[in-house]
Amino acid sequence: MKIPRTTLEQWRVLQAIVEYGGFAQAAEALHRSQSSISYTASRLQEQLGVKLLEIHGRKAKLTESGEALLRHAKELLDDALELEQLAHGLAQGWEAEIRLVVDALFPTPLLLRILKEFAPLSPHTRVLLSEAVLSGADEALVTGSADLVIGDRVPPGFLGDHLLDVELIAVAHPDHPLHRLGRDLDADDLSRELHVVVSDSGTLAPRDAGWLGATRRWTVTSPEKRIALLCAGLGFGWIPCHLIEEPLASGRLKPLPLREGQRRKEPLYLIFAQPQLAGPATRALAELIRACVADGAAAADNGAIENGGPRTPG
Repeated sequence: MKIPRTTLEQWRVLQAIVEYGGFAQAAEALHRSQSSISYTASRLQEQLGVKLLEIHGRKAKLTESGEALLRHAKELLDDALELEQLAHGLAQGWEAEIRLVVDALFPTPLLLRILKEFAPLSPHTRVLLSEAVLSGADEALVTGSADLVIGDRVPPGFLGDHLLDVELIAVAHPDHPLHRLGRDLDADDLSRELHVVVSDSGTLAPRDAGWLGATRRWTVTSPEKRIALLCAGLGFGWIPCHLIEEPLASGRLKPLPLREGQRRKEPLYLIFAQPQLAGPATRALAELIRACVADGAAAADNGAIENGGPRTPG
């Protein structure tokens, strides 16, 4: 194994000489003697066998070789500082990694806001984000493959806090046979048509949820694929309102005129896999999730009031 002959300290001294414009200025900035700064720079040039500095009047400037080498050295210095910051965070108990599992019903814009605000709070903590459907969130908790979960229920043996309710609405393409009936619909009408659902991402104890009365059912692997099928005129389904704002506005999807059950709400919960072992980064992320959800709810309420009152299911 080869050991570098130069040190990060030498490169930092060279950087300071250039940054501050000379040996005396670098000595003052680094709280060292000028002779020490001069010796360190000379020693670095000797070890490399390359002239790094030229003196113009009282100002030290890099040679072309010096510029090229210091450019790479700056990356090493930045990496070293980041490594020390990481070590400091680990010493304080901040986790190197958080495994976050989020139910597919959770609004993506809200999730992106949460992660964007979390990144500077714990810059050296990796977030491993996974999406879950139905029992997939339960499975992540039971198998220990998650640290923090946003799921549609709290499994036995775990504790969780209610975060929000996601509103779903029954929709189909405007030209779907259900819309062509031209009247209010009931369960018998739905049972004769194709129902498009998203498959359970869990494998240990998969479960069904929602309305199960259709004799014909297609299963897809993601909410996006389900929406694409519905927009193409294939089947009907209950879709989170926040996912289909554009298709509803553009007329590619239309709410089904059900006598009952056109809209329903699905709760989502925030659950620690092992609360007693959750580190500061995991707890900080959990608090940020709660705060952002609360801010989003407050903003939605204010918007509803400004537009004439709270929205009621139709």
